Amino acid sequence: MSEAIGKETEANSVTGELAGKVGLVVGIANDKSIAAGCARAFAEAGAELAITYLNERARPHVAPVSEALGAQLLLPLDLGDDAQLAAVFEAVAQKWGRLDFLLHSVAFCPREDLHGRVVDCSRDGFAQAMDISCHSFIRMARAAEPLMRDGGSVMTVSYYGAEKVVDHYNIMGPVKAALEAATRYMAAELGAADIRVNALSPGPIATRAASGISHFDALIDDARARSAEGRLVTIEEVGAAARFLASDGAAGMTGNIMYVDAGRHIRM
Repeated sequence: MSEAIGKETEANSVTGELAGKVGLVVGIANDKSIAAGCARAFAEAGAELAITYLNERARPHVAPVSEALGAQLLLPLDLGDDAQLAAVFEAVAQKWGRLDFLLHSVAFCPREDLHGRVVDCSRDGFAQAMDISCHSFIRMARAAEPLMRDGGSVMTVSYYGAEKVVDHYNIMGPVKAALEAATRYMAAELGAADIRVNALSPGPIATRAASGISHFDALIDDARARSAEGRLVTIEEVGAAARFLASDGAAGMTGNIMYVDAGRHIRM
């Protein structure tokens, strides 16, 4: 019986909905991050993966995730460094000659700007937040386009604060709004090439990145209280949504903001 189960599991790993597809995952900070949950879902569905890490300080936290998932490439990528971005896509091209999907799960804002009022945000802080959190997604889509000759799926991660004012989310609200607008415009521009562009909008999850938001515990409590299901979502649930968007089953979906927030966004 156990041998039969083992063979069935092995077969499922080969014939999953992403079997034969190649994906790039950017934004894993550790095994608790949203990008890690997505990467696990991709791997479990049979995809081959390239994974990036920010710098040598971050590498020890990302490498175990990459190893556990059997990622074929683990590459450094600081999205403020154009040469590193070019090197990542060159490595993917050399390894596979194509790319079927990518996930951009990166956001950054200097602490003093993140914790202050929008009207007090510095010019440099706003520019850096927009560059790393939004324009880097555009740069990645541009680099991916030549590798998606047979079409593909491009995804990013947003948040409800792009649509409504969320206390203490501050300047990241306008930044995420720009990210969602970029998603729609790129979906229109890349649609003729069968490249789909979508954004996931998860509810708040206690990740290392989220811990930088002031009063995050209160935000978590509010999301739980206001969600239709009366709970928070998990990185596994976000991963399942990302896996679907990467699959052929989502072929007719582009330019969407996919909420994975237990219904938080339907209530004021």
